[in-house]
Amino acid sequence: MKGNKKISSGYIYFFGSFGGILFGYDIGVMTGALPFLETDWSLSNATLIGWITSAVMFGAIFGGALSGQLSDRLGRRKMILLSALIFALGSLMSAMVPNLGEYYLIGVRIFLGLAVGAASALVPAYMSEMSPARLRGRLTGINQTMIVSGMLISYVVDFLLKGLPEAFAWRLMLGSAAIPAIILFAGVLRLPESPRFLIKNGQLDAARTVLSYIRPADEIDNEIETIQSTAKTESVAAKNTSWATLFSGKYRYLVIAGVGVAAFQQFQGANAIFYYIPLIVQQATGSAASNALMWPIIQGIILVTGSLVFLWIADKFNRRVLLILGGAVMGLSFLLPAFLNVTHLNSNPMLIVVFLSIYVAFYSFTWAPLTWVLIGEVFPLAVRGRASGLASSFNWIGSFAVGLLFPVMTAAMSQEAVFAIFGVICLLGVAFVRFCVPETKGRTLEEIEQQGTRAKEAETLATSEDYTE
Repeated sequence: MKGNKKISSGYIYFFGSFGGILFGYDIGVMTGALPFLETDWSLSNATLIGWITSAVMFGAIFGGALSGQLSDRLGRRKMILLSALIFALGSLMSAMVPNLGEYYLIGVRIFLGLAVGAASALVPAYMSEMSPARLRGRLTGINQTMIVSGMLISYVVDFLLKGLPEAFAWRLMLGSAAIPAIILFAGVLRLPESPRFLIKNGQLDAARTVLSYIRPADEIDNEIETIQSTAKTESVAAKNTSWATLFSGKYRYLVIAGVGVAAFQQFQGANAIFYYIPLIVQQATGSAASNALMWPIIQGIILVTGSLVFLWIADKFNRRVLLILGGAVMGLSFLLPAFLNVTHLNSNPMLIVVFLSIYVAFYSFTWAPLTWVLIGEVFPLAVRGRASGLASSFNWIGSFAVGLLFPVMTAAMSQEAVFAIFGVICLLGVAFVRFCVPETKGRTLEEIEQQGTRAKEAETLATSEDYTE
């Protein structure tokens, strides 16, 4: 940020959230590149294919954790710039992998995953700290829209490049991610630092300048006082809590709820569709996966549409209602193809893809965005930092596991059986929400925390009664 030249709020919010597009782009681009890579390198080892696909998520597990700590020291803006550089460098390195360099490609994609994990943590943090409180509730939904838009863009790019020779197609697909990375870096150069970070580091005048870009003049002093008060409270909370605190006392119920939802979101199998839909179509129909690149675009359109639907309904329905509805339909969408296959009623092999599209539609406006909305609401202030980091780690672990194991599972059993397993996990997620997750919509953080205290008291009472008996 140079001098005191005013920066428009539209510019700040656009490039502040642009990292979501880049995050989604790098997640989605391998979907189209993988069929060409498999043919070019004659890949048939399911475990190796799983590692090449899921390496980004493995790196993201560490990128998300490291970025949180480093951004508190260096600032949100500098860490977003660093992430953009890693995005660009990792994308170009992916395009220049030596022929048959499977393990080199895995290593590069783990490196690239550091930036993906960082973006998943930095973008929501920066946007929430820059936006006024009255708009903050929708930001998670907007971030989800940016992510799925990035995925859709990558699917379209893959489709446009599919006519190239195999050896060039997948390299250009992976390397093209450097373009949005460079756009992000150039845009963030003019972004201001988060006022919250500036105030925590004693730069009050700089924070006041930044707030003048995005707040009415009569709101600036009150917001500065609020940030200062919150920073002191968080500082005290950080000194009085440890990892053991998360699962002790009144916090355990809420921490298990938030971390459990984050884990279920990925173990339900959504990324099996997003990463492998061309291969799923190939196994269902027998046609080459490289000829099925229209299907990722269809899934991407469904995802973007669903994220927009969520923005419309987010504040109209309870969180638990949407999660239970979505999980139930998602589970049935996975289980019905297996049932039809067992009863020999499935005469059309593409019926499984239709059911997968129904799954994606309900996932897109329920579990996909609501997981992060709930995580932002359910954790008490005293443990929020550690609990959010733990939830993010479990989410990435689930994403990595699904990406790694899906090709191994489909090599050992039918696709219908694999998705039936995911269907059972979806229904277990519904049960988890029904019995273990509190409603957070319309409730203050204090009210949610009191619900956790009541759950702890009920647990203690039940234990006492069992002991007495």
